[in-house]
Amino acid sequence: MDVLSSQANLAGYVAVIESSSLLSSAMPMMMTAAGTLKPARVFVIGVGVAGLQAIATAKRLGARVEAFDTRDVVEEQVQSLGAKFVKIDLGETGETSQGYAKELTDEQLAKQKELQSKVCERSDIVITTAQLFGRPAPRIIDNSTIRKMKRGSVVLDMAVESGGNVEGSRVDEIVEVDGVKIVGISNLASKVAGHASYALSNNFNNWLLEFYDEESKNITFDFEDEIISSSVLVFDGEVKNERFK
Repeated sequence: MDVLSSQANLAGYVAVIESSSLLSSAMPMMMTAAGTLKPARVFVIGVGVAGLQAIATAKRLGARVEAFDTRDVVEEQVQSLGAKFVKIDLGETGETSQGYAKELTDEQLAKQKELQSKVCERSDIVITTAQLFGRPAPRIIDNSTIRKMKRGSVVLDMAVESGGNVEGSRVDEIVEVDGVKIVGISNLASKVAGHASYALSNNFNNWLLEFYDEESKNITFDFEDEIISSSVLVFDGEVKNERFK
């Protein structure tokens, strides 16, 4: 039923495909008669649904992948995909009841930027996925970091529609700073519209069938059910959802 997960999963895949198409080198290591070609280095910041799929896709394409998240609990998931988890000690961090990263303090964000910058320097592709519900996305890569990166590198900002993780990123534009391409693409899942529509329609079907009563031919609105109570905004003229209210 989770629309966010189904679409973010496809967005993570597209982020890697779009980034690799803008890179002037191949993704996998190649042993050739003309010498060995080194694999591309990919750094994924944020290991939610989109981040995990980005890691998996980059690994399938043969890249060396590193990833970072403020939640240490995802380290095992990153390693299970064959990627390296970058450890940055930010002190006490946590996650919401739904498993998403909590907002960092200004001090934690500054420390994250500083240590991430070193990983970005050695990366060919950087993909940022950090978003906050109902708030602008945190700014985690600034121009000082971008200027340290190699010419020809690509930074893809998956949060560009909600304010952006990357300084200078613009919706549906590619901005170049000192030879580094900063990519902002809205609605990434629409790049694979066939699968995005298939997954989304299944989300809707699964929700409806869960609460559809065959006998009465109606949806049963049982507000003791957590999914119904969090899905319905207004019922019988009354606002049911506290955040919407």
